[in-house]
Amino acid sequence: MKKLIFAVVLAAGLSACGDKPQELETSKKDSAAFTGTGKPFANQDWKQGDKASWESHLKARNQYGQNDYTRMN
Repeated sequence: MKKLIFAVVLAAGLSACGDKPQELETSKKDSAAFTGTGKPFANQDWKQGDKASWESHLKARNQYGQNDYTRMN
């Protein structure tokens, strides 16, 4: 009985050693965030592909929308 339990525990312990390495199989490259998605539901004030307007929108969003210090005072 002890040999059976030992064999089961040993088999369960060694089963984790057979894990295959996981690799990303897509070759798609990320594009810059300001290029947009090409979808029409983007913000009206921002033009897709315009880096300067993207940066100004991020700056305003960080200053007014996500800064708790300015929202609370």
